[in-house]
Order: sequence, then C-alpha cells, then structure tokens
Amino acid sequence: MCGRYAAGRRPEDLVEAFGIEKWEPEETLAPDFNVAPTKEVHVVLDRPLKDASHPRPVRQLRVLKWGLVPSWAQNPDGAARMINARSETLHEKPSFRRPFAQRRCIIPADGYYEWVTAHDERQLEVEGKKKRARKQPYFVLPSDGSVFAMAGIYEFWRDRTLPDEHPLSWWVTCSVITTEAESGPLGVAPAEGPRSLADIHPRMPLMLPPDRWDAWLDPANTDTEGSLRELLAPPPGGLMRAYPVSTAVSSVRNNGPELLTELAAPEEGTLF
Repeated sequence: MCGRYAAGRRPEDLVEAFGIEKWEPEETLAPDFNVAPTKEVHVVLDRPLKDASHPRPVRQLRVLKWGLVPSWAQNPDGAARMINARSETLHEKPSFRRPFAQRRCIIPADGYYEWVTAHDERQLEVEGKKKRARKQPYFVLPSDGSVFAMAGIYEFWRDRTLPDEHPLSWWVTCSVITTEAESGPLGVAPAEGPRSLADIHPRMPLMLPPDRWDAWLDPANTDTEGSLRELLAPPPGGLMRAYPVSTAVSSVRNNGPELLTELAAPEEGTLF
C-alpha cells in the first residue's frame, strides 16, 4: 500500500522532469518529507485549460488533496479511506472506474515509507503477550535516485453546502494506485533485513516508467479494457532499493530531510 511518502523535490525540478507547460508558482507546495493522507500534494495531469481558445490537453502541475472523494459522495468524510486504489479492480469499483477512464494523473515522490514488524515482535502479538508490536520503517525509492512517478487518479467533488462562487465549493482529490509488491531481489538491498519489497509489504505504489507517462496522462484514451489495463503492468524488477530509517517518521508531527537518513541497521527492538 502507500500510506506515507516523501516529496522533497522543488516544483521547478518537477516542471523540468515532466515537461510541465502550466503551473502557478504562488500555489506550489513546500517540500514535504512526511506526506500523510488528506494533505495537499503535487500531481501531474493533462487537461485542457479553462476558457482556452483551443481545447488541447495541457500538461499541468496542480495541487490536489490526497484521499479521493467520489463525485457522487454526499460528503467528503471517507477521503482518508480512499488514499489507495488497487490496480486489479480499478475498472470495476464504482469510486474509481470513471476516474480511471477519464482522469488519470502522476503523483511525484522521492519514495514511500513502509513499516515492517519484526518476527519476534509479531510472535508476541500473536500470542497475546504484546498488544502493539514495534515496527521498523523502511524508505523505498528508485535505485538511481530518479523521481518515483506513482500512478494516480483524480476526481472532482462539489460541496453543495457552499455557493458557486465560494473558493472551496469544488474539491479536487486523488488516490495512489497500488499493485502487488515485487518478490524479486531489490536492486540495492540493506545489509540486513528484507531482500525484496514483498518482504516489507504485499502491496506497493505502481511506479510508471517514463515511457508510459504520455499514454497514462492522455485524457483521450478511455480504453479501460485494453490499452489502459496494459499500462497497469508492474515495471521491470530490480529498479528499487529500500533501507531502514528512524522511527521518527511514524509521527506525522515530524517532518524534514533528516527522516530520509539511512540507518546502518534497523533500530534496536525492530530487527526484521
């Protein structure tokens, strides 16, 4: 799954990496090294500009809220539960099938965090001797340090309690698409601990290689039973690395580049 990630790149770097044509510098976000559900996040999407003379799609860097609210929802209360969408069922789930067909995006990240429960801790929890096992966080990122382009979908929701002219009358929200975690060896594995992403968690964000970006973002492609499904295939294996980081990242109150510091070994009491 993807419940927390890091987005430390400058907007200017994202503009260059994705070939952004339209963005508003005054609306961009500061680097965030502990992005949590319901926060505002940067996304890349192709969409015609409002009131433009030509209806062609324009690649934009936009700020959306993480946690999808379906267009038909009565209220936004369930947004925190819709931060992820499974690639295997996108085309059939009522909340996701229309965004999958019409509103796809890329959510840029440095990498994502995932927590592993140590074997001995897990056993104590199973035996009822410990109510909450201590978990070791890992940071997962592309081995070459490139941007982690997470596949996403977005949706519009109208707050009917507000007048049309109110700045918050429309919400634009998004969800990260997940897939089965790679079971093959990591491109760079930690000295001790998990040897594959599947050892850390059975799910992971779907990373889109650069050669899929244009096709994924193309709003003219609505073929959810054919070409779009093909884009949901996992990328080639061995492109990722993972390393242990401080348990400080477990608290959303903590935020800063120090959260990405690689530990020489898992913290005491959290050995894999």
